[in-house]
Amino acid sequence: MAEAGDEVMGLAGKLRRLLLEKFAQGQTYVRANQNYLLAQLRIWLGRMVFWGCGIVVGLAAVAFALLSDAAAEGFAHWAALHPWLPFVITPLAGAALLWLTRNLFPGAQGSGIPQVIAELKRPAVTQWKPLVSLRIACGKILLGVAAVGAGFSFGREGPTVQIGASLMAAAGRYIPATLRIHRQHLLVAGGAAGIAAAFNAPLAGIVFAIEELSRSVESRLSGVVIAAIVLAGVIAQHFLGSDNYFGRVVVFGESGELLTTILTCAVVTGVAGGLFARMLIVSATAWKGSLATLRQRYPYVFVACCGLLLAALGWVTGGVTWGSGFAETKALLIGQADMPWYFGPAKFVATVVSYLSGLPGGIFAPSLAIGAGIGQDLVPVLDGQAFPTTIIVLCMVGFLAAATQAPITAFIIVMEMVDGYSLVIGLMATALIASAVSRMFSKSLYTTLAEHMLRQQLPAEPPPR
Repeated sequence: MAEAGDEVMGLAGKLRRLLLEKFAQGQTYVRANQNYLLAQLRIWLGRMVFWGCGIVVGLAAVAFALLSDAAAEGFAHWAALHPWLPFVITPLAGAALLWLTRNLFPGAQGSGIPQVIAELKRPAVTQWKPLVSLRIACGKILLGVAAVGAGFSFGREGPTVQIGASLMAAAGRYIPATLRIHRQHLLVAGGAAGIAAAFNAPLAGIVFAIEELSRSVESRLSGVVIAAIVLAGVIAQHFLGSDNYFGRVVVFGESGELLTTILTCAVVTGVAGGLFARMLIVSATAWKGSLATLRQRYPYVFVACCGLLLAALGWVTGGVTWGSGFAETKALLIGQADMPWYFGPAKFVATVVSYLSGLPGGIFAPSLAIGAGIGQDLVPVLDGQAFPTTIIVLCMVGFLAAATQAPITAFIIVMEMVDGYSLVIGLMATALIASAVSRMFSKSLYTTLAEHMLRQQLPAEPPPR
């Protein structure tokens, strides 16, 4: 027993000496590499801040989505009970929201995507008025929800891009320089994370960053940036569920049967989307005439008139033009209800009028609704050549690609939203053809608007002597 106890004590002593020796070696290593370890710690803390901001973007997108849906449902409910109510609420709310936008949240007007593109091209001038900030992000959410809740035809996806970019830019001050993430990368990551979370489609966020936002920066995004985008999408899926944006939509059709359908949908939506984009560009850059003069001199009267027109349009159409159009589009896709034939054209007009008002709001969701309405009208024309849902989905991707002239982003967004992987070639072909047709009628919407914002911000050049 004594010998066993001595052996145990000996082993304990050896273990103690070994631990002390390793501890001493560790201390020596830390002292010798203190600067390196501190640098690594700062890098990882910076990555945690960056990824944490991706999570915050996802949470902001979820809150924006839930509030917007609740506001749209509330407006539709009260409008159904009191049909006269929109004629009071929509014009008055429009004027009030425009005043708030101009006086408390300048820079929050419009979609949000052109603002981020303009910030990416921001020159080194002292007169620059920021287009991304925490104030703008808050205003975008509050005013965007209120505009949808007042009957304006807006979506939340474009504004979420500006919100994400604003949040990520604000987090940039806490990211160490050793991480080598420039401000442009922060804006791209934040905007793409916003798209990923808004559409519940992380892959679409990455493609959107490459195709639409990163034209002025490196197209190859680092793993850190992609991780932030994916985190935003994961957060959205956690709160909104793992289902696709419009649920699971069954789309079928043989490639041979779809050829005529693809060409028809692409050409029709390409023309419609090109005209749509041209109207929005002209209204923001070179609109002339008595109505343009009215908007310039009496903006609050003009937005009130827009509100009255939207109220009347919604009353005539049974309320299908109010809000983003998400509920109507989903009803068409899953076959729950048939929209009237004029749903697509009426939504087209309502979205253009809403955009003319200058209030914060996007066009992604309304564009998908317009495309779905066009698809429904083409179903009788293409009877027997494809399933109705196939035609509707093709028109959705066609109109979105034509309106934004971002075909890769458009077909991936729709593919992820409706689980349309079996139709990927048809979606891609429709998006590319529709985008090409759109270029015959209009320049790139977001790029043109961003260039216009840059010209407005830059100081005027002195006249030649």
